Amino acid sequence: MTAMTDEETDPLLDKLDAAQKIRLLTGASTWRTYGEPAVGLRPLTLSDGPAGVRGETWDERETSLVLPSPTALAASWDERLLSDLGALLASEARRKGVDVLLAPTLNLHRSPLGGRHFECFSEDPLLTGRTGAALIRGIQSGGVAATAKHFVGNDAETDRLTVDVRMDERTLHEVYLAPFEEAVAAGVWAVMSAYNKVGGVTMSASPLLERPLKDDWGFDGLVVSDWGGVRTLLETARSGQDLAMPGPDGPWATGLLAALEQGLVPAEAVDDKVRRLLRLARRVGALGPDRPAHRAGASGSGHPAHRSPVAPGARRALLRRAASAGAVLLRNEGGLLPLDPAALKSVAVIGPHATAVRIQGGGSAEVFPEHVVTPLAGIERVLDGVAAVTYRPGLPPPVRPQPLGRDRARDPRDGEPGVLVRLLDAQRAELHAEHRLSGRIVEPSVPAGDAVLVEIRALFRPAESGTWTWAVGGWGDISLAVDGHEVLNGTFPLDSDDPTRVHVAPPLYTARVEMTAGREVEVVARRSLAPGSGVATVLAAAPPAGDADAALADAVAAARVADVAVVVVGTTEQSESEGHDRESLDLPEGQDALVGAVVRANPRTVVLVNAGGPVALPWHERVPALLLAWFPGQEAGDGLADVLFGRTEPGGRLPTTWAAAQDDVPVLTTAPGADGRLHYAEGPHLGYRAWLRSGAAPAYWFGHGLGYTRWEYEELTAPAAVRAGEPFDVGVRVRNSGRRRGREVVQVYLARSGSAVERPVRKLIGYAAVEAEPGESVVAVVRMDGRALAHWSPGRHGWETEAGAFTLLGGRSAGDLPLTARIVARPGPDSAGKGSGNGSEHDGERSPLML
Repeated sequence: MTAMTDEETDPLLDKLDAAQKIRLLTGASTWRTYGEPAVGLRPLTLSDGPAGVRGETWDERETSLVLPSPTALAASWDERLLSDLGALLASEARRKGVDVLLAPTLNLHRSPLGGRHFECFSEDPLLTGRTGAALIRGIQSGGVAATAKHFVGNDAETDRLTVDVRMDERTLHEVYLAPFEEAVAAGVWAVMSAYNKVGGVTMSASPLLERPLKDDWGFDGLVVSDWGGVRTLLETARSGQDLAMPGPDGPWATGLLAALEQGLVPAEAVDDKVRRLLRLARRVGALGPDRPAHRAGASGSGHPAHRSPVAPGARRALLRRAASAGAVLLRNEGGLLPLDPAALKSVAVIGPHATAVRIQGGGSAEVFPEHVVTPLAGIERVLDGVAAVTYRPGLPPPVRPQPLGRDRARDPRDGEPGVLVRLLDAQRAELHAEHRLSGRIVEPSVPAGDAVLVEIRALFRPAESGTWTWAVGGWGDISLAVDGHEVLNGTFPLDSDDPTRVHVAPPLYTARVEMTAGREVEVVARRSLAPGSGVATVLAAAPPAGDADAALADAVAAARVADVAVVVVGTTEQSESEGHDRESLDLPEGQDALVGAVVRANPRTVVLVNAGGPVALPWHERVPALLLAWFPGQEAGDGLADVLFGRTEPGGRLPTTWAAAQDDVPVLTTAPGADGRLHYAEGPHLGYRAWLRSGAAPAYWFGHGLGYTRWEYEELTAPAAVRAGEPFDVGVRVRNSGRRRGREVVQVYLARSGSAVERPVRKLIGYAAVEAEPGESVVAVVRMDGRALAHWSPGRHGWETEAGAFTLLGGRSAGDLPLTARIVARPGPDSAGKGSGNGSEHDGERSPLML
């Protein structure tokens, strides 16, 4: 639907007094805005959603479809698939009554230690921008607003609320702003400002929200804060920040009306914010007399031009296809993959992640799937009646307590699998009780109200005797009783203002308890409630420490007698989650040794890596087949089995460079210095660009990925010369020299020797995928936009193109580019057609964000 013009919104503004306008600019609750009957505006509902749409409640009984992680989506290099998945997210959003989806995340993989990289796409601004734009188009085709976040510089989690990111102007525009500019060009309806500072200014007050976002790029949508990101009054109200979330409390709610009346905030600024909110509401069908009812399960947006929901029968098939499309085959020595079921009599599946697969990352974006297909289940399904499948974990159970689930606990009242959750008043009288399926309670199904305690109660029958580790997560006064004996009691003050730590993943406090196998006991955990400390409560347990040597020996024995061994290794929520960065790229303890032992026992070993971002691979050259599964979503097992057994191609190509060891990584730090500043001293040289600059070689280059056929790169053709600022096409002819149909992602990079400005050794400027039958040659037509040869000029505060010769390089990754061609840039208009101008319109005004 076309955006509302000022002529349409101004009559609505005239119907509102100052208090009504101000009220609209802070959320009404955690996930909703205020409605306003005077202008026919209903409340808007917002929801987290990069890998699934949670909705307003965080309740494991309210399930969601779970997509592969954004890293896996970017690894597909498939914009049509991304658009289809966006439409699926929109369908889910409408089912849950959600108007605004807080996705996609367009921050970059600057350092592989970034704890939230599973939620971002890649290390490259072009790939991130194009991937995000495709997802945005899909989401908004269903009448749901996408939200480009976190604008800008939120590329790590350490001190994310306060860190002051410093970078030069050219790096800011060429690298970190570029994906957001692409999102605006794709028509995104909302942008989220980040928690951090850039150039000393908190992003919710940053001049970047006006210029370039609104002024230069022409963004006409709404800028929403990250939750709790508006922490001051005047500087944020005077900025391009439009909506403060959550509500109903906050600096704007308490002080903005008075500031407006005193002339401290311009009336025009407030009107612009309200105008943008109304425009967004119109786009999602929440404004006007013919607006659809706001309810979960609504079948449409009220706008007939919007894309139809994805049919239920096609949803699982699409998620299964996405899992295989993003899987990256890093290594395949001797053609071990694909496996031929008819040639197998036995397969050993090894590793805890084969049954406890991580389908998504931890943090605010986590959702609850209705089901999960594990790698073991996917393999067993293919080999049912064909070959014997043996499973061995290879490692003892985790020592960190895990939340009680339906498999380990019963509700004391009704005996049903799960736990009993109660809210208690000061006299410990019950105010509310409910049956829940998990011992991790982020929020009860009703507001806490007058409650002063949250209680989780369960009957638990241990499977083995010994010393169990019990844990309670939360803040304040915490107690734990097992079988009538109090084993934990203490006060644990709130130590963080990070919303994820406070409201989603509070720390665990533990106690050790001797238990007897088969003897059922009652377990009762309580935590006190205080303002600002959330309600999240966790009841978790871990069995006695297992015998690591015995578990490893058992796995090795199974691998030795199998035709093929499949080892599944990966990260944990403690190593990859929102709220903290990683301390190490190493896999959790014991997994490297497990891989080494299995491959020594069986040279026909396939390793699957279940991680959202890079991990160290000290054994990668000793493993014949190595498949990167990422966090593959709820259909993980079937999608990965399709790849293992050749039903589909491993469609993925790396969106981020992978090192063999952490010490090799050229850009690593995520922590600010003592002054609170995090300097991007590498400038535009991140990811593969940093590796090229250092002269070192990673284990696997950005763009790398193998298929099940071979490709010969035959010719690269390009125009001899182009005018600066104008788009052009490059043709890359490739031939399928293998024995089966395949898909190749053809990549084109740019280099220039003797440049007058500092440049990356080479950078990605375009890509296109092609398919071909065995023996067939095809030409990939890679379209370059007018920015392909341009750079940002700090002197002109705009884009310009250096005249003269550039080198184009074509191939299959940043480190494998066999084809080259020369192209000459001739003088011409430097405007690249995306709204930033050529510098002259800036009248010499200095950018506000220098080092």
